[in-house]
Amino acid sequence: MNERARRLRALHDDLLVLPNVWDAASAQVVADAGATAIATGSAGVAWSLGLPDGQKISRSAMAEAVARITAVVDLPVTADIEGGYGPAPDDVAATVTEIIRAGAVGINLEDGPAPLFDVEAQAARIRAARDAADAAGVPDFFINARTDVHLYQVGDLAGRPAEVLARARVYAAAGGDCLFVPGLLDLAALETLVAASPLPVNVLAKPDGPTVKELATVGVRRMSLGGSLMLATYAAAHRAAKELLANGTYDAFPDDSAARAVLARF
Repeated sequence: MNERARRLRALHDDLLVLPNVWDAASAQVVADAGATAIATGSAGVAWSLGLPDGQKISRSAMAEAVARITAVVDLPVTADIEGGYGPAPDDVAATVTEIIRAGAVGINLEDGPAPLFDVEAQAARIRAARDAADAAGVPDFFINARTDVHLYQVGDLAGRPAEVLARARVYAAAGGDCLFVPGLLDLAALETLVAASPLPVNVLAKPDGPTVKELATVGVRRMSLGGSLMLATYAAAHRAAKELLANGTYDAFPDDSAARAVLARF
């Protein structure tokens, strides 16, 4: 487990690209496509279980989903645990312990949604995650500390960069390894943040946003897609089903030979 955690940590020396997965099949497909690590997305996992996004899934259900993924890929897996499934540091510690048992060697941990956790309260939650990983024998466990200042437009626009940096410094001191800033994709602002942040920066990319090359150029070290890959998958399924039901034709169905070959390994 700790060797996998070290592998995940080392991948942040350059830009780590993470097309988030939601189940064992999507993890197999993404791994076969050339991923160097696997990241779950909380939205996709929740939707796959018939639940809305936003911490509506239980700790145990999320851990079970992660375990199904780690069982089929030989790559480091990092799990989106949302806000830790409870507000207290002990809640976060319990979640990290369960997620490690499920085979993951990293997490995303949110300080939102709005109103955000007080910065020191969130620092205590990050410390609890670090302590739980140490106790589980995974000292290199990777904590991606997410701040939702930009996503939820906390405070006035002019003050948000300073708030993000203040949180980055405290989160780093508490044991965070990376700063996840969903809602920020302006390249100039990202370049400024990267230069000042004590932690490598992770962004939530979008199909109409900056390219991987553009993000790498400004120094971003991790990009993930959230629910976008799952939405693209189900958009394709919707188009194909709609064509079949309306016209009785199959033009929207892509060549499935590559996916079929991957899933035949089950």
